[in-house]
Amino acid sequence: MRTVAFYTLGCKVNHYETEVMMDEFRRAGYEIKKFAEKADIYIINSCTVTNQAASKSRKYARRAKRKNKEALVIIVGCYPQVEQNEIEAIKEVDLILGTQGKSNIVNLIEGKSIKENNKMLKESLSYDDFTEYEEMSIKRLNKTTRAYIKVQEGCDQFCSYCIIPYARGQMRSRDPENIIKEIDHLINKQAVKEIVLTGIHLGAYGIERKDNYDLAALISKITKIKGLKRIRLSSIEVTEVDEQLLKLIKNNDKVCPHLHLPLQSASNLILKKMNRPYTKDQFKEKVLECRDMVPQIAITTDIIVGFPGETISEFAKTYSFAKEIAFSRLHVFPFSRRENTAAYNMKPRVRGDIKKKNAARLRKLNKRLMSQYNKKYLNKTKKVIIEDNIDSKTGFYTAYTDNYIKVLVDAKKKDKGKIKKVKLTDCYNYGALLGSILQKEEFIE
Repeated sequence: MRTVAFYTLGCKVNHYETEVMMDEFRRAGYEIKKFAEKADIYIINSCTVTNQAASKSRKYARRAKRKNKEALVIIVGCYPQVEQNEIEAIKEVDLILGTQGKSNIVNLIEGKSIKENNKMLKESLSYDDFTEYEEMSIKRLNKTTRAYIKVQEGCDQFCSYCIIPYARGQMRSRDPENIIKEIDHLINKQAVKEIVLTGIHLGAYGIERKDNYDLAALISKITKIKGLKRIRLSSIEVTEVDEQLLKLIKNNDKVCPHLHLPLQSASNLILKKMNRPYTKDQFKEKVLECRDMVPQIAITTDIIVGFPGETISEFAKTYSFAKEIAFSRLHVFPFSRRENTAAYNMKPRVRGDIKKKNAARLRKLNKRLMSQYNKKYLNKTKKVIIEDNIDSKTGFYTAYTDNYIKVLVDAKKKDKGKIKKVKLTDCYNYGALLGSILQKEEFIE
């Protein structure tokens, strides 16, 4: 039996597409191996958001060839889509594929002669060629507690720092009936309890449709699927959180009270340079609206540190704002210059040591904010889904509440994938609580 191994970098969309490719190879009779093991084919699903992500793609390609010099090493995704010549120059890489064609990857590979000079599995597509949503779906998952479901592709926003619109193309939405069909299959055949809707610009789902079928309408339809326990959103712009969406979160127990709203900066000067579609005050107003309607909601965010022109004063505005808003979690990214973006030549540039220092300050604040948020729920009772993962230090199973608090639970193997009611008893560290299953009030679902 031929074997294939995968390594995935980047966003939840990439992770979904890797699951699709794994499924395609399984159905073609391949055995899935871990990336550290010897395999016949190695596939790196790449990211190009930062220089570091691109560097990792190259590193893992070389690592794969060292593991098996006879192996077929393939890089797919955003990195080759925007840097085809750079990838073709890596001698360890045998084949490349952009962001389109992943649903047909087995046929593309098996139909390609390695003796050909051209490494491309499929001709590279320009931005203007991204017009149709490439339908793909998962029939079988590796882990079945939670499933990521891709519903949207592409972005037309063109933030000045972001290369993704060039890698993924214009916005296009998946047919809602195909989404429902995939989710229904995973719930009834794979025993999935929670699904996470994901996309490159998720909040723009349906924007190009002529029937006013938007994200809130899609979520409303998904909630009616029998057997589904939770729906979570991966990330959404603050400008796309409307009253209809908040009502769904408030009134439907299946829709998790958790929104990931990328802030990036709380300096209006920097936000304008980033081409972000809101001001600091508009962002704050929407957060207050969310909390007014759904008091228990968790709001997490992304912040970019060291964007060109970010002085000490501008950084301080972001730091103070993050503390004031009291996000339940921060994801901090030092600014990375990407060629062909508007920000590439922007000045003045922030020194690397300053970016590193300010990123560390925000990550330290993140620990305080996470701990502060989690402590609000000590001695309270919440429903969690027991996951496949086991914490290596405690030996406890991991689980998550609906508002995205990580909980370590002294559960049994038979509890995996089940919904349990737990009492949150203690802090394990800044990012997790300990939970005790309430046996007499166990949920059997």
